[in-house]
Amino acid sequence: MTAPDAARALDFDKLFAARLHAARARPYLATALFALHTVASRQVPTMAVDRHWRCYVSPVFVDRTPVEELAGVWVHEVSHLLRDHHGRSDRVARERGLTGPAERLRMNIAADCEINDDAFGDGLVQPEGAVLPETLGLTDGELMEDYLRQFRLGPRTQSMAWLDCGSGADGRPREWDRGPEGAHGLSEQERDAVRFRVAQGITARPGSAPRGWRRWAAEAFHPPQPWRELLGSAVRSAASGAGAGEDYTYGRPGRRSAGLPGVVLPSLRRRPPRVCVVIDTSGSVSDAELGSALLEVAAVSRAVGGRRDLVTVLPCDAAAPVVHSLCRSAGVPLVGGGGTDLRAGFSRALRTRPRPDVIVALTDGQTPWPSTQPPCRTVVGLFPRWRGGGRADEDDPDYTPDLPPAWARVVDIG
Repeated sequence: MTAPDAARALDFDKLFAARLHAARARPYLATALFALHTVASRQVPTMAVDRHWRCYVSPVFVDRTPVEELAGVWVHEVSHLLRDHHGRSDRVARERGLTGPAERLRMNIAADCEINDDAFGDGLVQPEGAVLPETLGLTDGELMEDYLRQFRLGPRTQSMAWLDCGSGADGRPREWDRGPEGAHGLSEQERDAVRFRVAQGITARPGSAPRGWRRWAAEAFHPPQPWRELLGSAVRSAASGAGAGEDYTYGRPGRRSAGLPGVVLPSLRRRPPRVCVVIDTSGSVSDAELGSALLEVAAVSRAVGGRRDLVTVLPCDAAAPVVHSLCRSAGVPLVGGGGTDLRAGFSRALRTRPRPDVIVALTDGQTPWPSTQPPCRTVVGLFPRWRGGGRADEDDPDYTPDLPPAWARVVDIG
């Protein structure tokens, strides 16, 4: 049968009615549902997707499946793409050395468990044969990578051998895939735009989305970053910048002295940079965040070559009375609990002798900032609940923290 014949055999009216039903039941997924391009295919067992946002549909499956169940399948398939199961499966395969169709089937099953544990209900019928975590004796609410560690193919999964949600679910190319050069595929930028719009819809009405989708939306807006490496890189960059750790010395005459007989000029020598870590200890900072700050102090010490004698710690709320030398991070007393004014911390840090070459401020962002740039490099580490200038004061809903100044290198602490 030719492709046009296969397309005519597919009941598009029924299929698109099911998609409309899915969009009404899950309005925050509507952008993604209507971004999928439908392709009729008799090679797929039910419905499947590729990584380029094409949805391959079996005409026979559409004929025998009620509209309400088809709506659930629509949501299921588009969830694979939104959650980047193909990319995640490729990464897991590389990291754990998983090869072959059997391992990709396991990834498909694990991805289905991640989606289906909270996908149905509230107007969406669970399709027949949907794979659930409880079917494998697993708990709800975990990610695909976690489920993969907890089961192997065997008697419990024997009935799932037919499962095939396409390369968009497990990353393994299929013979029916049109590939990156095929028609009606979305570019990488278009796929990212769809994910961003869906994440916006979920965060705008968080009460209407299941926990798994809220977690996904938070990561879509703020993808996980190697923040400890970023912080260390920012400190090293600041410490190695022009002027940092540089001083003049007469211990070795400057090369230009030869051009000035009778005059001895000092030479410019580089010494190890000094770092002062200002930790926000105000009442708005939790104990967990203070614990995280102590871990970052150790990371800062490693960033300057492990020289703890070059790192000082300055607890600060509305005042900054004492600067502590770093012997070990566990011995630094983080006292405070009042209001927040890191300007006092910056001022006290700059009065330290010898003066630091780099200031690292670890804070939740609820602070006024110095009006002028300090005469040294500055790195700001923001605790995770401050992001994007959002409201952060529960007592004053109209309060919005000031953005960190442009002269500071800002790193989000995970």
